[in-house]
Amino acid sequence: MPSNFHPAHTMTTRSPRRSARSGRLWSLLLAVASLGQIAGPAHAFGNEGHQVVALIAQQHLTPEASAVVTSIIALEPGASLASISNWADETRDRSTAAWHYVNLPRGSDCAYQPSRDCPDGNCVVAALTVQAQRLAVPTSSAQDRLEALKYVIHFVADLHQPLHAGFADDRGGNTYQLRAFGRGTNLHAVWDTALLQAIEPDAATFAAVLSARAPPSQSLAFAPEVWATESCRIVSRADFYPSRKLDAGYLEIYRPVIEDRLLLAGLRLAALLNTIASGRLR
Repeated sequence: MPSNFHPAHTMTTRSPRRSARSGRLWSLLLAVASLGQIAGPAHAFGNEGHQVVALIAQQHLTPEASAVVTSIIALEPGASLASISNWADETRDRSTAAWHYVNLPRGSDCAYQPSRDCPDGNCVVAALTVQAQRLAVPTSSAQDRLEALKYVIHFVADLHQPLHAGFADDRGGNTYQLRAFGRGTNLHAVWDTALLQAIEPDAATFAAVLSARAPPSQSLAFAPEVWATESCRIVSRADFYPSRKLDAGYLEIYRPVIEDRLLLAGLRLAALLNTIASGRLR
């Protein structure tokens, strides 16, 4: 299975206010580039993104779930949901690489089909389901539940990075080369790290801002196949794949999408952990 650490927007006439805003965004992007923050391995939402998702989830746990999580991570003194959120990338090898993504057919309606899209259960949809069920077994060893928790935190975020439910033909944007922030890079790396850094480089601040926007109530059912379809449909948008030279307008268009995916991931992770703690996931 191809590795999926994985899509042109139309220029329009901008008002002076919008042009000024775009100019400020572009200046910020250039500043990020000058710090060399684009380089690095392609991980979903990068370290910062995974931490943002975990921090949002932490704020929305029930007291019962918070107590369960605290007891599980007590095996690693000083650990938190945020500090363990990147463990699955740090320990990834050939046997677990395919667990971080799912390939859906380009040009389809992005409807997930297990037999076609997840052979032998080797994709993030199946991996998240398995690890959630593993975490939900209260009689499992503390070490087993800790490992399952680390996977669950990470895979929920993976599924909300659109290019982790993208297309095999460009390996989730990894082979889509472009110039961004003054250097050559690929679209996956841009979505993993650079765009988030351009919006807010501090994970705790970013999480607090997004968490404050959480609606008072919404349906947060555990449905990883639906989350994959959502991500795929973002990648399928006509303007998702930028020109071969990224401009500030791209961030202006996709900032709300990035923020929405991070917030949804955090809220859905919290809902999943709350469900598991209550004993309703079996």
